[in-house]
Amino acid sequence: MCAIAPTQSVTGISLMNPATCTAIIMTTPKTADTATLPAKKTALTDTATLRLQARKHIEQGAVTAGYSADLTEVLKQLNAALATEIVCVLRYRRHHFMARGIHGKGVAEEFLIHSNEEQGHADLIAARIVQLGGEPDFAPDSLSRHSHAEYVAGGSLSEMILENLVAERIAIDSYRELIQYLGDQDPTTSHMLKDILAVEEEHADELADLLEGLPAPR
Repeated sequence: MCAIAPTQSVTGISLMNPATCTAIIMTTPKTADTATLPAKKTALTDTATLRLQARKHIEQGAVTAGYSADLTEVLKQLNAALATEIVCVLRYRRHHFMARGIHGKGVAEEFLIHSNEEQGHADLIAARIVQLGGEPDFAPDSLSRHSHAEYVAGGSLSEMILENLVAERIAIDSYRELIQYLGDQDPTTSHMLKDILAVEEEHADELADLLEGLPAPR
């Protein structure tokens, strides 16, 4: 007498026929595995159309027919980011010169490094604005109005570090939101902002470390 022991097979369940001691394969219908379905691919433009589109609106330079983001809004947001970076440059610069106390020299050096890196960000953003056909706004009167971060002088060393940390956290959130807003509509701008965001996160981490052990800001 054969024992009836169901076992799993590739196509279904295998049962033993007690009369003949032979295996009976019970197949189960195959279903489509949605996880393995190929992703929908974006249709590629044929060569003739690419050549034709490139000759239209030639004065727009890098902004081609394939640019799908809201250009006006992108330029507005980039100018706001530019203003934010410049305000941060100025605040860090002031704090570099005003840092005092037993930890003042080391912190002042860190402020200067951050200031120079923020200036580099501002230059990248300004260059991208021009590449997209816009004009970077460096007007002093509009900087504080358009900047996401505030210019706070700060009194003590702790206050200076705190205000810079707050500004970095504001920049982190604003860049993250702008990257999400752009999605895949402007990959060049998005890639630039991701690089800037990574540096801002490093700044915030470094400032948080500097703040530890210092008297709490008033």
